[in-house]
Amino acid sequence: MPDALFEPTPARTRLADAVPPIALGPLDGRYRGAVADLVDHLSEAALNRARVLVEVEWLIHLTERGVLPGAPRLSEAEKAYLRGVVATFGPAEIAELAAIEAETRHDVKAVEYFLKRRLAAAPATLGASTALPGVGEIVHIFCTSEDINNLAYALTVRDAVGQVWLPAATALADDVASLARANAEVPMLARTHGQAATPVTLGKELAVLAHRLRRQVARVGRAEYLGKINGATGTYGAHTVAVPEVDWEAIARSFVDGLGLTWNPLTTQIESHDWQAELYADVARFNRVLHNLATDVWTYISLGYFRQRLSAQGSTGSSTMPHKVNPIRFENAEANLEISSALLDTLAATLVTSRLQRDLTDSTTQRNIGVAFGHSLLAIDNVRRGLAGLDVDAEAMARDLDANWEVLGEAVQSAMRVAGIAGVQGMADPYERLKDLTRGRRVDGDAMRAFIRDLGLPSEVEDRLAALTPATYTGLAARLVAHLDA
Repeated sequence: MPDALFEPTPARTRLADAVPPIALGPLDGRYRGAVADLVDHLSEAALNRARVLVEVEWLIHLTERGVLPGAPRLSEAEKAYLRGVVATFGPAEIAELAAIEAETRHDVKAVEYFLKRRLAAAPATLGASTALPGVGEIVHIFCTSEDINNLAYALTVRDAVGQVWLPAATALADDVASLARANAEVPMLARTHGQAATPVTLGKELAVLAHRLRRQVARVGRAEYLGKINGATGTYGAHTVAVPEVDWEAIARSFVDGLGLTWNPLTTQIESHDWQAELYADVARFNRVLHNLATDVWTYISLGYFRQRLSAQGSTGSSTMPHKVNPIRFENAEANLEISSALLDTLAATLVTSRLQRDLTDSTTQRNIGVAFGHSLLAIDNVRRGLAGLDVDAEAMARDLDANWEVLGEAVQSAMRVAGIAGVQGMADPYERLKDLTRGRRVDGDAMRAFIRDLGLPSEVEDRLAALTPATYTGLAARLVAHLDA
């Protein structure tokens, strides 16, 4: 029998049994500090708190509207008590709810039982006369689990985007815009297809990226968050049989509107999740624009246009090469943006499909919303830190420009075309003549000026071209940055 390829793993401490538990994923381990704010919105605990909120508000809504014969009108103290269950939902409640779910084997049913416990305990706080112990059957009435879940997810995603992701994304776009303004007039050699091309300014190129980021931020800021509460197959079937005289569509709409969401009037058992697909596509597009920024800045660093301050990076540059300061912030951002975008793409593609009136593919899928936003938020943090540690090396850019006088060929041949159109003789074949001069060879300032002087251009055109340098051939680039403030 051949020897085993690998020796058996020697006995060692089982990390899975460690207390407190060790995180399996990096967002809850190494990178926790950068994404912790999302826990308040997109964690399992936050989802359960939102479920409790929806159940509480549905109970209050039905009793306030007086749609259930014999149901009491709750006092302000009783409503405050119920809303306090949400406000004080913390570690003890998380553990209690987990214990209930271990028995029910159903997450939403566990929330229902959890809330009924609080109703039963209300006399200890509100006195024996409170009506709350008697309204237990109103909890979750007319609701399928998805009535609670779709609203809870809409609330948590809305708040995660509005309170955490959007402020971070906006601040990043503003950082890029500020860097663009500060460098609006710093000339830089452009590289189309990686080759020396018509000069720009560093500020203008950064302004392009800032403008793109802001457009996606604006789209995310306009997102709709839809919700429904219409029963097992979206027909209000149980509602209309139990209490036929009530306008249940109006009740549902006012409830969803009251949560700050947009009412969806036409659904199956599930809210269709199209709004989520739309939102995630916009966030993924933001990610990809930011990825473009990260790769461009990385390239500018490699060209020497940006210098990195080691103190700002807060790390050793290389483990063996002490001269290096690696652009790790931008590389880490690239990786996290790719992971985030892949997850967001999967969410968007999966959530818009549900077999017939309901399947459960969305249940597991939606539990990864926080991971998708977490990797995006981590990337945003990395890019902001990376940008804050950069210094612009205008001298390096000037040296590059001065070594590439051939980029003026575009300007010269364009002026020749205009002169030829105006009737100036000797302006034939301008493109071909400049190609012969510049293609595949370096041209210095003296050679370019000598060529210009021999063309026979009108004197004012000749003087204008002879005075041109790669550093001054930037067109309206500096002025274009002002569009960021439009």
